[in-house]
Amino acid sequence: MSASVTQRPKAAGSDFAALNRQIVDAGLLERRPAYYAVRAAVVAGLLAGGWAAFVLIGSSWWTLAVAGLLGLVFAQTGLLAHDVAHRQVFRTRKPSAVAGRIAANLGVGMSYGWWMDKHTRHHNNPNHDELDPDVQPELLIWASESAWGRRGVKGFVSRHQAGLFFPLLTLLSIDLRIASIKALRHPGMKRRGLEAGLMALHLLAYPVVLLVVLSPLQALAFFVVHHAVFGVYLGMTFAPNHKGMPHPAGDEDYLRKQVLTSRNVTGGRLIDVALGGLNYQIEHHLFPAMPTPNLRRAQPIVQAYCAQAGVSYEQTSLLRSYRQALRHLHDVGAPLRAARNFPR
Repeated sequence: MSASVTQRPKAAGSDFAALNRQIVDAGLLERRPAYYAVRAAVVAGLLAGGWAAFVLIGSSWWTLAVAGLLGLVFAQTGLLAHDVAHRQVFRTRKPSAVAGRIAANLGVGMSYGWWMDKHTRHHNNPNHDELDPDVQPELLIWASESAWGRRGVKGFVSRHQAGLFFPLLTLLSIDLRIASIKALRHPGMKRRGLEAGLMALHLLAYPVVLLVVLSPLQALAFFVVHHAVFGVYLGMTFAPNHKGMPHPAGDEDYLRKQVLTSRNVTGGRLIDVALGGLNYQIEHHLFPAMPTPNLRRAQPIVQAYCAQAGVSYEQTSLLRSYRQALRHLHDVGAPLRAARNFPR
């Protein structure tokens, strides 16, 4: 069975209002344009440098090292698009949408509009079995109730999903593109033509560049390494945040709904950079528009406030966070394993 949030608010809304005043008074919601200018320049420089190295090395198996590097840079580009979508970079919608579509659609080949809608619903109801799209049963399942009746490939994956988690992340990049294309087929998406055009430019230019520079076999290997690294890295930045944490009933106040379903990851500045600030998941969920560099400063304020309010505040190391997420996946698949071992 999935865990549920058991702590209830004493006075709905009042706890967060007091914390919000502390954060605002500390100036932690103010924009950090210099930080984002440097970060965007570094990411753009790494992208340009990676593709330049790819062309200079030419038709050689050494380009697989470039493929791995570009996988990491693509993930960092996606993390930057994440901050843009939350209006951490720009205060208003229009420049955020422009920058987000350049980074997501053109930069990495994923629909910014589709992802932003999905991610907004996740933030509104984190870990909610029915309302959070990130825990809806697909190939992986996050609640035991979703296991019943699974057969074939899905049943096999559900029984062994803890062991298959990281191998399946190698396909995450492809899955994001497929979901983006499906979303762009629906007429309700805003600026659908622009999003489709930018994605098409990326998706068409990418294989052309590979085949112009590399042999067909080298191009295939480059594609596999590049997207496997991209998918695994991107998945590893999100996996520690909520997986294995309680699933809310839906009647919690904002503070508890966000804090009790989230997990922080400790580890210092290196982890901050590697996870794009998402290691401060509790602070990010409470204050989605807070610029990434301010999350570190907000963390002790939020932790002390939660202790005062009697709200459980979870943080652990990176390796332990993965262990907890994998243990949860293993436990969720237990009913299917039991049913297979003891058939009726």
